[in-house]
Amino acid sequence: MEAFHSAGIRGRWHGRHILRGRRLPSPGSTVVDSNDYLRLAGDKRIVDAVTESLDAMRGARLASAVLLYEEHPQTVLERELARYLGSGAGVFTQSGYDANVGLLQTLAGPEVPVYVDMLAHMSLWAGAKAAGAPVRPFRHNDTAHLLRRIEEYGPGVIAVDSMYSVCGSLAPLAALCDAAEETGCVLVVDEAHSLGAHGPEGAGMVAEAGLTKRVHFRTTSLSKAFAKRAGYITCPDEDFVEYFKMTSYPAVFASTLVPSDLVQIAATLDVVRHDEWRRARLHEVATILREGLTGLGYDLRGSGAHIMSLPTGRDETVIHVRDIMEDHDVFGSVFCPPPPPPTTAPRYGSPCTATSPTRTWTASSTPAKPSAP
Repeated sequence: MEAFHSAGIRGRWHGRHILRGRRLPSPGSTVVDSNDYLRLAGDKRIVDAVTESLDAMRGARLASAVLLYEEHPQTVLERELARYLGSGAGVFTQSGYDANVGLLQTLAGPEVPVYVDMLAHMSLWAGAKAAGAPVRPFRHNDTAHLLRRIEEYGPGVIAVDSMYSVCGSLAPLAALCDAAEETGCVLVVDEAHSLGAHGPEGAGMVAEAGLTKRVHFRTTSLSKAFAKRAGYITCPDEDFVEYFKMTSYPAVFASTLVPSDLVQIAATLDVVRHDEWRRARLHEVATILREGLTGLGYDLRGSGAHIMSLPTGRDETVIHVRDIMEDHDVFGSVFCPPPPPPTTAPRYGSPCTATSPTRTWTASSTPAKPSAP
């Protein structure tokens, strides 16, 4: 703690906090620091549904999800999401972080290595650690390197993101499926940043690529495009769901979702499936921004979707860039370790959530509804 304050706030950051600017947004500011990619947080249909559901809290039964009966609203919604995502079954967790930690804890172990993309979300690394598994990182999006690692250490679990929050790059999903099938590995794909924003009715990039039968497990955080609280895991069948609920620590030692959360998720799912204009608008804005930044000479490091980040270099440089943007009434976010790897350069982001190595400024595109959708 002392090192953080002395070397960070009083040292490299010259008395300022790297994540906090000098001013706050005002009405009319361009605010691009949200994961609410589809701008659903305040949607009237969702808010009204939640308001009407609050009375259900009076009889809420809060307990470990393993104790839920088959027709409990949570299990019913789990099955509905599974149908939407084209999977055999599915299970809720308290967060996307819990989904990854809990899933890998149940899949891996001391004799089962976990092959993690170098830029994969920290929760996948934490899940491997929770399992006591040997972690074998492979170079970002490099399936040839992955195959060499598997040849050296044997079959295990491959863990990747479909879209990387560090730079917006997209995983080579078909090649990863090939690698898993050739080597007898289990493939886990985190769709936190692609669910809702990509695929048929927003079902994600795995569904978009027609790979739902080849990817063993998908995890997601509903705090991004769905703008809600919860995580979710697609599973091959109900047998795995029961196994997960009885063996995963985040499942056993956490309570169920509350009724209002379930109503929010159900209402949001309906909006996500039917408001195709939101995805179209998100991709339109992202394309304009990506082309503009590239035209100015910025290296977006492979960003192919609505996440972009700009490397800035040293801590003081990213603070300076953030100050300049705020002087122009644009508010994004700085990303620094632990989200991005500490070995890469600081970045500043751009409209569409930008994360990135060491220091990053980030921003998120949230589409405004056109006058004639």
